[in-house]
Amino acid sequence: MNRLPFRSVQATTQGHKSDAHQLSITATSQHRSLKIGVRHLGIRFTPLRRYLNVVFFCAAFALACITAIGQEAEDTIKIKTRVVFLDALVKDKKTALPISNLAQDNFEVLDNGKPREISYFTREGQARKPLALILILDLREDGAGRFLKNPDILKSMEDELVKLPPGDEVGIMAMNIGEDEKAVWVTEFTNERSKLAAALQRVKAICEKKEERPDIRGTQESRAAAANANNTSPEPAPSPATNDTAKSNALPGDEIVSTQVNKGKDGSVVTRTVTRDGRVNVKRVNKDGDVTIDLGDIYDMSAAITDASRRAAEIRPNSQLSVVWVSDGIAPIFYADRDATEAVLIKENIIFNSLTVDLRTLFKLLLPIGKPIAGWMGMSLYGSAKYLAGRSGGEAVKVGRVKDYGAGLARIIGNLTARYSLGFALTEDEVDDGKMHSLKVRVKAKDQKGKDRKLLVSSRQGYYMSTVSPKNTARAK
Repeated sequence: MNRLPFRSVQATTQGHKSDAHQLSITATSQHRSLKIGVRHLGIRFTPLRRYLNVVFFCAAFALACITAIGQEAEDTIKIKTRVVFLDALVKDKKTALPISNLAQDNFEVLDNGKPREISYFTREGQARKPLALILILDLREDGAGRFLKNPDILKSMEDELVKLPPGDEVGIMAMNIGEDEKAVWVTEFTNERSKLAAALQRVKAICEKKEERPDIRGTQESRAAAANANNTSPEPAPSPATNDTAKSNALPGDEIVSTQVNKGKDGSVVTRTVTRDGRVNVKRVNKDGDVTIDLGDIYDMSAAITDASRRAAEIRPNSQLSVVWVSDGIAPIFYADRDATEAVLIKENIIFNSLTVDLRTLFKLLLPIGKPIAGWMGMSLYGSAKYLAGRSGGEAVKVGRVKDYGAGLARIIGNLTARYSLGFALTEDEVDDGKMHSLKVRVKAKDQKGKDRKLLVSSRQGYYMSTVSPKNTARAK
């Protein structure tokens, strides 16, 4: 660095949530010429002309200083470059334990099948962001809800959550509550054991139908998020105790405040609308337009992940968001919606994980029949959580016994904090095409005997380019 003609270098990243970050570097040149004196020039003056030469030299030197100072202000430049960052988890295939002693040379990143030069590299813990972990608990009575009311299971999960390092925090959302499939945040982001314990006790009470359950879809935050998408002002959310009274004075609850259209690979079109009272209505029309499936009011995987993403962006914008989906694996979702949900995970750099409990015996028997029917409807019935975990670089863990819940959560959390951070720069002529680019991370390493190690690599499978056009230099004015 001593050889570089820069006195100061300032670097900041813009677009925290985007896949291709914009890196701005400001460099100000140091003019060593300002230190030049008469002796440096080696000039000797005769007695007769000493006076005139000294005057002339001083004037020239002053002019040079003024020019140099002006040049110093002018030579401040800004260099903008777009960088794609991704995390990679590397595990031993035999032991399934993370490997933490690899170097940059062990890694190769392929972008749409072509190698990229890795410009940024850190090992686990060296530059890790604080973790914002959101547990989404599917409390269907015939699904995970029948297990999540067990105090021993909740205690085992609590014991693992409180082991998170300072700065990491947990938020918990419960959904599919009762016949109306309501959802609620049982706690905001926290790392206090008392608050986490109280939140999990609420989960137990909800599963046992001992608690009045407010609806997340009617909360002020969800209304504001939906209204902001359409530049409208949300009405104040009524409290659960005065809900019926407030409805008579509010605007019609079925007024649409946002609409999202997702086109499937099979030509189908799925339309998701959010009403003023927070309800999500989903309708699918097939390619030929002769089959329409209207699910009506439904709060599904896509809605829950979208809400989790918004909540984290508002409250913990500088943290690494990771979702842990706890269910029995059954999560009906149209394929077009699943693709759109995957795009949200990729764009927002969210690591999705699943903790899957055992299916009921009846569901195991009916699943082979239900899958083809759901497929004809353009819908995934089972397995979407595992699919999204693989696409976003997360973990899919199955649990059965009581102690498996804590162990499974510990495995997910441990793998979130044991990742390598990689990055590569996009060139100036690479423009945003609006498409997801495929990413693949390859790792090669030798064991103690010099043989290639068998490794498992998890990382997100794509990225979207930054929409910001880079500029080589821009002179400061």
